[in-house]
Amino acid sequence: MADARGPHQRQPVVMGGEPLAQASGAVVLVHGRGATAESMLPLAAELEVPGFAWLAPQAANGAWYPHSFLAPLASNEPGLSSGLAAIADVLRRLEEADIGSDRTLLLGFSQGACLTLEYGARNARRYGGLAGLSGGLIGPPGTPRAYAASLARTPVFVGCSDVDPHIPAERVRESARVLRDLGGEVTERLYPGMPHTVNADEIRVVRGMLEAIAHGLRSSSTDSVTGRVAKT
Repeated sequence: MADARGPHQRQPVVMGGEPLAQASGAVVLVHGRGATAESMLPLAAELEVPGFAWLAPQAANGAWYPHSFLAPLASNEPGLSSGLAAIADVLRRLEEADIGSDRTLLLGFSQGACLTLEYGARNARRYGGLAGLSGGLIGPPGTPRAYAASLARTPVFVGCSDVDPHIPAERVRESARVLRDLGGEVTERLYPGMPHTVNADEIRVVRGMLEAIAHGLRSSSTDSVTGRVAKT
């Protein structure tokens, strides 16, 4: 991971939705190359699930790393490690607000999807969800995928065009396999002929992931209340 001198550690985090003190869960939104943190926030309106805080870190100069995600890992440093650290920084901020990883969905698009999936694989644990839209795990063909720990049945969604000019379909399939082997409950979808974008089906899937987090929180709250009543 990058330290405080990494390029992305000096960038802002744009926030939307519920204030952290009132949020029941959170979504970390990771933008693509040439985009902005602000450009990810309209997803909140499309997903239409209340009760979540939305946090979008900004990449320095609009890119998390300089070259293709298929380039040798060293060629994308220090941006790659700094970008991974930026996600860790946001998760640490959420934990300080008592919003754990199991109540947090990590979602990225394009270069942000690559960074998000790579972060989830390198830092496997139970997340509320992990969604990579038009992305895949980072590194050239043959990159070792001996990641540690377990995703512990984290819901994972990997969606992409089957003819995406930036993301080979085989890398999408490989990423789904690796995340499944790490213990994720993976949904993989390759959309025929789709351009490099987010489609309505992907929005529906991610909305369902958020609804599942919200439902789990409501169930936990009810169980807690029931438990207290039973003891009195």
